[in-house]
Amino acid sequence: MGRAFVYVILGGGVAAGYAAHEFVKRGVSHGELCIISEEPVAPYERPALSKGYLLPEDPARLPAFHCCVGTNEERLTPKWYKEHGIELVLGTRVKSADVRRKTLLTATGETITYKILIVATGARALKLEEFGVSGSDADGVCYLRDLADANRLVNVMQSSSGGNAVVIGGGYIGMECAASLVINNINVTMVFPEAHCMARLFTPKIASYYEEFYKSKGVQFVKGTVLTSFDFDSDQKVTAVNLRDGTKLPADMVIVGIGIRPNTSLFEGQLTLEKGGIKVNGRMQSSNNSVYAVGDVATFPVKIFSETRRLEHVDFARKAARHAVAAIMEPEKTTEFDYLPFFYSRVFTLSWQFYGDNTGDVVHFGDFSGNRFGAYWVNKGQVVGSFLEGGTKEEYEAIAKITRLKPAIEDLVDLEKQGLGFALTLSRIPEPSEEAVVVSSGSASTLVVEKPLYAWHATAGVILAASIAAFAYWYGRRRRRW
Repeated sequence: MGRAFVYVILGGGVAAGYAAHEFVKRGVSHGELCIISEEPVAPYERPALSKGYLLPEDPARLPAFHCCVGTNEERLTPKWYKEHGIELVLGTRVKSADVRRKTLLTATGETITYKILIVATGARALKLEEFGVSGSDADGVCYLRDLADANRLVNVMQSSSGGNAVVIGGGYIGMECAASLVINNINVTMVFPEAHCMARLFTPKIASYYEEFYKSKGVQFVKGTVLTSFDFDSDQKVTAVNLRDGTKLPADMVIVGIGIRPNTSLFEGQLTLEKGGIKVNGRMQSSNNSVYAVGDVATFPVKIFSETRRLEHVDFARKAARHAVAAIMEPEKTTEFDYLPFFYSRVFTLSWQFYGDNTGDVVHFGDFSGNRFGAYWVNKGQVVGSFLEGGTKEEYEAIAKITRLKPAIEDLVDLEKQGLGFALTLSRIPEPSEEAVVVSSGSASTLVVEKPLYAWHATAGVILAASIAAFAYWYGRRRRRW
């Protein structure tokens, strides 16, 4: 017993929804496409689970956040898939895959064959048991990875109002859930082994700002230690958290956010794996040319940095899914994926965005006593990363643009003085061609530089250099005519 499709998307998360949308835009025929998902609902915008879904008033609920509302496009409800002839195989686990025979075997014994497979299996939450701590399934202990987790978390929060919550982990899930717990009138203590929150991205100075803001909301931090065990009552409900440093924290509930692991087990020994994910090329194509991988599970070439990486963020999942479908449907028109790493978060009244890479020297700027500040990362003399809290749409677009341009920097002190103005000024200059860039400042002369590195210093320095070089260029032309 089995079914056959031209295209199969394995996984029902964000990437699956955006891939389906792209397939329809590019003219997939009815009956050609199938989505297989372990979840019982059509693909949805997963970031909603740690944000709007946890609010005590007017919380987000399906069908409000089905894909693709995250990019202000149409909402792909189950009706939409039916109208476009896309088969949704929901609540179904695939227990084995054979990429040579192009077949998938479900837990119910059904065989599904394909011509092209898109692996969008995402990642699973790391469990405490993997670190030698038992109790993940205990009453009051929560994770947050899918809709079922979110529903359980909401129920536990509602029964813990006015009580104590311990959040294990200082990353995305920890920070966003902690904010939601506070809004739900729950006392929060965050525990993580690093020296500061969001250690993979934030600098100590940036982290300090957010930690102080959270403290102003009543959140407490216990840093540099880890969970070792729980205390339970006679009903096996959690009552306390025991830490390695000897601290015991009372707890009516616990949220665990200690990282994720890509779901690659179906393809181990069949596809090339790298850095924890399925290695793909610039077309999101794996070592088997009929299999593509997108989202958390994909390790792909980051063109701007000339290296392969695996990124755990919704923006990449959306864009990689669209690119893979473009490469499948119109290969002759599809170039290599050129993605600028992007991360963002919104908590309380705060909102930040980050682009690029956080390596090299850090240059902070702005008002850290207010609500708009940021940082540049300069590596090997070039800006490779930019961060901004409290920016406008134009300002966020500006830091994204200059991160992609990778302007050369010689004076870090001057860059700090210019701050956000550096990005705004540079971003307003027209995009350069492959051969040259035109630099103009007011009525100053124009300078044409072949294959520029965008060496920008103080504004006055730029104008002066432009004027001198423009004169030299004009003078050289005159000499050649003579």
